Parts: sequence; structure tokens; C-alpha cells
Amino acid sequence: MTDTLRYAAPLGRVLLALIFITSGFGKITGYAGTQGYMEAMGVPGALLPLVILVELGGGIALLVGWQARLSAFLLAGFSLLSGFLFHYLPSLGMEGMEAQANMISFMKNVSIAGGMLMVVAFGAGALSIDGRKTDTTL
Repeated sequence: MTDTLRYAAPLGRVLLALIFITSGFGKITGYAGTQGYMEAMGVPGALLPLVILVELGGGIALLVGWQARLSAFLLAGFSLLSGFLFHYLPSLGMEGMEAQANMISFMKNVSIAGGMLMVVAFGAGALSIDGRKTDTTL
């Protein structure tokens, strides 16, 4: 295996995990504001601890490559659901640049989910706690 291939998966995990780790910490430090925003969007604020657990716990697990397939699967679902609720649905009532910005954010969530599904398919790769598992089971 070339060095490029060896380090592509760990670098990909780091890049995918960063958004979830930083977002999870941001929700902790801005708890009340995040809870209020969720409720304004029709999502129960009581779900915020679960959201933080998924983002922070899943992001860290993905970063270190522990249970990477399961973490990536959960984060893919989270990305699609949150993108649909917080970007796609609101964009339906918007026009112009506001609608376009929300649709771009939705498509970014879809793309993140795609990256996560690649981790589900191919595993954590090198430099991970999971090691070099290449089977296709979760």
C-alpha cells in the first residue's frame, strides 16, 4: 500500500469528524440558544442532549476510528435528518438567495452523509482503533 493510500482514510476521518466535534462543543457552550433554535424549528429541545451525544460522541469515535462503521452510519442518518429539518424544509418557504443558501447547506449535509457511507463501506482504514477491518458488516 502506498503512503498516499495509507493516509487517505485517516485524513478523511479527521476531516469528516471535525464538523461534528466542533458542532457538538458549540451546542454545549451555547446550550440555551441551540435549544431555543431547535424548538423554533419544531424539534423538541429535550432532544438536545441526544444531539450532542451523537455529534460529539460519534465525531470522536470516527476521529479515532473506534466503531467507525457504526458511528459513520449514525452520523450519516443524523446528517440527512438534520439537513432535511433545518435546511430543506425551511427553504420551501423562501425565495432567492435565502432559498439557495439553505439548499446549498442541505446538499452539504447530503454530501457529508455520502462520505460517511464510504466509511461504512470501507471501514476506518489505517491508524485506527478498528485496525484494518475490510469486511462489510456493521
